[in-house]
Amino acid sequence: MLDPQAAGQPLARFVDVGLAFGGVTRLTGLSFDIPAQGLLAMLGPNGAGKSLCLRIAAGLEAPQSGHLEWQAGTQVAWVAQKPILLRRSVWANLIFALKLARCPAAERPERAAHLLDMAGLADRKRQPARSLSGGEQQRLALVRALAAKPQLLLLDEPTASMDPANTRAIEQLIATVKAQGISLILVTHDRDQARRLADQVVFLHQGRLIEQTPAQPFFQQPQSQLARAYLDGRLLDQL
Repeated sequence: MLDPQAAGQPLARFVDVGLAFGGVTRLTGLSFDIPAQGLLAMLGPNGAGKSLCLRIAAGLEAPQSGHLEWQAGTQVAWVAQKPILLRRSVWANLIFALKLARCPAAERPERAAHLLDMAGLADRKRQPARSLSGGEQQRLALVRALAAKPQLLLLDEPTASMDPANTRAIEQLIATVKAQGISLILVTHDRDQARRLADQVVFLHQGRLIEQTPAQPFFQQPQSQLARAYLDGRLLDQL
C-alpha cells in the first residue's frame, strides 16, 4: 500500500503485472506509475494491452502475476467506450448513481443538477437517457461516474467514432474534471487528442511497457524506435 503523505507518491502503481488468456500472453511484466494528479494517456497499437490495463485498474480483471499498489482509500470509476445507461431519464440515471454512492437523499438533487450542468445536459434532464445522441450519452456516463467522487477516473476511448463537435465537448468535460484534481487514465487511438490532454504518456506494445514519460518530450522526441514509428503512423509489426 502506498503512503499518500510521501512527497511525490503516485496514486497507484502497476508492479510486474502479467496476464494471459487461452495460452496467449497479453501483458508481460508491466510496471508503471499512475500519477496522483493530471491525465495519463495510454497509447499503443491495437492489441497492445491498453484497455486490459484499464480493466485491471478498475478491478474487472485480476493479474495472474504481479500486483497493483494503491494509496489507501482510493476510489476508482470507469467509463466504457459504449456507455450502459438505465432505461430511465437523464435525471434518474444521475439520482440512481448518487444513491449507489450513498449520497444523502437531501443532497442528491443539488449534486445531480451540478453534474448535469457540467455535462451541458441541464435541458435534457427529463429526456430518456438512451434517446440522447452518442456524444451526449458519453457525457452523461462520464459525469455519472463522478457520483462516487472518485480519485481516479478511467476512460476507454471516450470519443471513438465521434464527430469533431462531440469530441471537443467531451475533451472540454475531461479538462474540467482534471481541473477539479481528479486523476485520469485515458485510452485513445487519437494521437492529437493525447497531445491536447495528456500530462504523462504510457506507451505499450504487445503487452509490454515501452515508455513512460511526460507527454511533451514523448511527442517531441520519443526515446524508442517503436514509439517513433507509432507517432509517424507506421506499422509496428514491420519493424
